[in-house]
Amino acid sequence: MALMITDECINCDVCEPECPNGAISQGDETYVIEPSLCTECVGHYETSQCVEVCPVDCIVKDPNHEESEDELRAKFERITGAGSS
Repeated sequence: MALMITDECINCDVCEPECPNGAISQGDETYVIEPSLCTECVGHYETSQCVEVCPVDCIVKDPNHEESEDELRAKFERITGAGSS
């Protein structure tokens, strides 16, 4: 499933540059994650990099965008073109 940033976000700016898919951007009040671009770093890293660097632990799984590991990998391949011949 995609990740989401809760309203506990302190706008510290550390998560945005860590996202390999460019899924994180500044929202109206806090940073936001675009679900169609979030692969939870599947295909790039073993763990979600934004979660690793967040100092307030405000990045959680988005219950409105449940996806399996296979679906996340397919999204990664679609976004990056990996696996295409």
